[in-house]
Amino acid sequence: MPSLKRVSHRQGSDLVTVDELVVEFALVRLDHPGLDLEEIAAILVRRAGAARTLEFASRNLATRDELRGGMFESAVEYVMRTVLTLRDDVAD
Repeated sequence: MPSLKRVSHRQGSDLVTVDELVVEFALVRLDHPGLDLEEIAAILVRRAGAARTLEFASRNLATRDELRGGMFESAVEYVMRTVLTLRDDVAD
C-alpha cells in the first residue's frame, strides 16, 4: 500500500500523494461512469491546473528516465500508470 507521505524531493513543497491522486481519480470516475480510464485521467489532469500537471508530467518523465515530453500527455500517462499499478497490486 502506498505511503501517506507526500512524494517530494524538494523541501517545503506541497505535492500530491498517490493516495490523493487515486481518490481524485475515483471521484472523477463516479462523475463520468461511461468513459474509459484514459479519458478519466485526462479530465483529472485538466482539472488539476498547470502546476499539478507539470508535477505529474515530471514524475512520469523521471520514471521513464526521459528528459523531454509533452506535458499534458506525460501527466495523463502518469495518472494512468499510477492507477493501473495500484489496480494490479490489489488483484494479487
